[in-house]
Amino acid sequence: MSQQDSEDTEAVSIHHWYDPDSKPLSITDGNGVTVWDEDGDEYLDFCSQLYCTNLGHSNQAVITAMEEQAGKIPYVSSAKRTPIRDRLAEKLARITPDSLSHTFFSVSGSEANEIAVQIAREYQDAPTVLTRWRSYHGGTYGTGALTGDPETRATIERHAATSGAAKFLPPIPKAFDTSNPEELARRAGEHLEFVIRNEGPDSIAAILTEPIAGTSGAFPAPPGYFDHVRDLCDEYDILLIADEVITGFGRCGDWFGVQTEGIEPDMITLAKGVTSAYSPLAGVSVSPDIASFVRTDGFDIGQTFGGHPMGCAAGCAAIDEYADGVIDGVSDLEEGLSSRLQQVTSNHEVVHDVRGRGGLWAVEFADPETETSFHDPRVDDDANPVGAVLHECRNRGVLLGGGRPGFQIIVSPPLIATQSEIDRAMNALDDSITAVFD
Repeated sequence: MSQQDSEDTEAVSIHHWYDPDSKPLSITDGNGVTVWDEDGDEYLDFCSQLYCTNLGHSNQAVITAMEEQAGKIPYVSSAKRTPIRDRLAEKLARITPDSLSHTFFSVSGSEANEIAVQIAREYQDAPTVLTRWRSYHGGTYGTGALTGDPETRATIERHAATSGAAKFLPPIPKAFDTSNPEELARRAGEHLEFVIRNEGPDSIAAILTEPIAGTSGAFPAPPGYFDHVRDLCDEYDILLIADEVITGFGRCGDWFGVQTEGIEPDMITLAKGVTSAYSPLAGVSVSPDIASFVRTDGFDIGQTFGGHPMGCAAGCAAIDEYADGVIDGVSDLEEGLSSRLQQVTSNHEVVHDVRGRGGLWAVEFADPETETSFHDPRVDDDANPVGAVLHECRNRGVLLGGGRPGFQIIVSPPLIATQSEIDRAMNALDDSITAVFD
């Protein structure tokens, strides 16, 4: 093959988050927590690809369920019913928070968030949805407006902007100048109420928020914060939508992230882990009142592949696998990750913070003298040493995720990762930080 032919072959498929200055891995095989590239090199997948392969890469029960569904009927119109779709909806009704009962299926997390917002606006007869700065809700035009990550939003809105979204600050210490959890919860709650009152409560359909931040930094809210959010939603007649695209299906220690906070949302959006990413599938689970509203008024919007039978078969099998000890084991995973990450922190002054819950963690870097980021893509154009850490980890056979903003790394392995695999990954991270900063 000529060089030109090789270049043309590489150009046929354009990958997402395309960067002309980087060359992505070409992954060909996977087993458990391990993947291999086309050169036969082995990697521990400690980003679960895109925080979604919660069961790893070789769960035979999920694969068999998809094969069996393909043998029956591989596709049924999303405008029709089919038993496997109904069965998955029933399973979801049993594991989602008690406040929820029905599920409207879609294809991706972005589309699930758009559907949830559309339903909320119709149900509330109000235009505005509040979301947090430093959040990520998707890469479509609608979810780009909802996303608080400026890199994503600026890219999407370069030529056309969408309306109907307003922002509030996340409950993080830097936003409210306090590291005291009780004080942080109070100040962040008071700020949210100010935003609600400033926007006008009658204009607000919903608050859409991640219960534990995903790629924006894996930060849990301080205790009591979400109780305050729920109370504000009740007081001002605002729907609470939990974006569980990353935090669902055991990722944070329970079926859904809101269950680790002990609150009842009006809707949740789900994707990624629902099938352990073996098939594209997403959805919106809603309360009985909202379901009744949709059933009465109708919902004249749909997607060709929403609730695809192959995805629903994978989802049913995945839920059974999660229930068979995987979610119960996340507490051990959390203990192992937290312990080893704290060891990494003690070895490197440039590690400013480690935070997370369950199997979703972030490592943030900053200058130890000034406590400012070495690189912030929102304001800096220079090289990012945190990106270099990711590259060093990859050279050592470990794949980790880049956070938003890029002064942090996301550690999010499949939930089946063993302590031995955790140790290997954290040793590689430790050595990679040394290689970049020492």
